Amino acid sequence: MDLQKKTEPQVAELRASDADRDRVADILREALAEGRLTADEHAERVEGVLSAKTVGELEVFIRDLPAAHERRTAPAWTPAPGRPTDAIPHDPDENVVAVFSAAVRKGRWRAGRRIHAYAVFGSVEIDLSEAIFEYRQVVIKAFSLFGNVEVRVPENVSLRGTGGGVLGNFEVHSLDSPEPDAPVVYVDGWAVLGNIEGRPKRGKLVADILDRVQHKVDRSLRKHLDR
Repeated sequence: MDLQKKTEPQVAELRASDADRDRVADILREALAEGRLTADEHAERVEGVLSAKTVGELEVFIRDLPAAHERRTAPAWTPAPGRPTDAIPHDPDENVVAVFSAAVRKGRWRAGRRIHAYAVFGSVEIDLSEAIFEYRQVVIKAFSLFGNVEVRVPENVSLRGTGGGVLGNFEVHSLDSPEPDAPVVYVDGWAVLGNIEGRPKRGKLVADILDRVQHKVDRSLRKHLDR
């Protein structure tokens, strides 16, 4: 368990989202209005925010401002676990296979709990940016042999990756959603003389997360009133 904790990415190392950049930009805007920053300092920091890649790089621009520390006293989210905690079936709900060809899964489709992707001298694209998430956790088992597997997720889900490459590339950009009820996508695989990549798709959000949260609130309220 200690080993798992060590391999978990620190918050500062997580890839920054557009929402993270907007939050920091709001703090800088308030600091300019309060006279804490000059116009030149504000412009310089905003430029740095736009080019920042990680959460840690963003925090550098606001760590000397009181508003940043006030907003960080109560974290708005909890990092997703490194491994699935729900019961995931051994058999896949869907196989996406490309042998000397290309296979694409995208658009408005229902994502199962387990998806297997095989790219043998071919290319597989799994785009979850407009998918319907019926389950809290989705596992994608990927194998690439002289091929390419690309996984794209919405910006407001969590993303985790476990795997490696043999003369190949395995790269999954860890992502933590600020929504406690957001789905978690796990990419697990091996790339042999090939490539496996997972990352968020800019500007794409799971639209029904807020609907599910509101439904949970309504259900809790009804239970309270029925007592």
